[in-house]
Amino acid sequence: MNVSHWSQIHTHIFELEQEGLVTRTFRRLDPNRQQAVLAAILDEAVERGPESLHIKQVAERAGVSVGSLYQYFDNRAGLVNFAVELCGRYLVDEFNRYRPLLVSMPLREGLAAYLTGGVEWSQMQMGLVQFFLRAAYQGDPDVGERLVRPIGVTLREIVHEMLVEAQRRGEIRQDIDLDATARIVNTLMIAVGDSLLLPYLDTYYQLSDGEIPLDHLLDTLLDLILRGIAPTRNRDVS
Repeated sequence: MNVSHWSQIHTHIFELEQEGLVTRTFRRLDPNRQQAVLAAILDEAVERGPESLHIKQVAERAGVSVGSLYQYFDNRAGLVNFAVELCGRYLVDEFNRYRPLLVSMPLREGLAAYLTGGVEWSQMQMGLVQFFLRAAYQGDPDVGERLVRPIGVTLREIVHEMLVEAQRRGEIRQDIDLDATARIVNTLMIAVGDSLLLPYLDTYYQLSDGEIPLDHLLDTLLDLILRGIAPTRNRDVS
């Protein structure tokens, strides 16, 4: 998370204080120090996994004492819970911020922006994104339910709204199952996006090994999706 975005999530820090997941002492810290602590938690969790996170290592990464961390959080579990909740709420906020724009765009343009914009945004927030993706692909069920599921639901709902509006505009067939289609389209988009962010996934997916330009891959993906759901009278949506 960038310091410039910190004011957007101060409300969430206050909420988490009210819920007992962080102390007033942390809320009153300078935003740069707050960000340093959160970045240290995320980096340590990505490297070791949330279940194996070391308080001492978090303190060293953040440049604070172990005692200071215990002034911010009750224990190691509280520290992880705070990071999970704050990251989840921040990510949902960020994705919802782009929802109206994506829904208003023609479907092809909206899906392209959903994928390429998501990848570009993720590349600027790699510490946060790596923490989320570790939870999504390797994490424990509890973190998955509290962090991954709300974000997954938000992304699926955005795609569903995009399809609803596209159907209203006559861009796609009236007889398609919108819920099933949204789930399939969203899964395809996530698989492509994550393979661009995580090289170890692309070793398996074999999507972007450099032989085919990414722009061509994106056009092919959109053609595959849109020609499958285009009105019968107009299968050529390119």
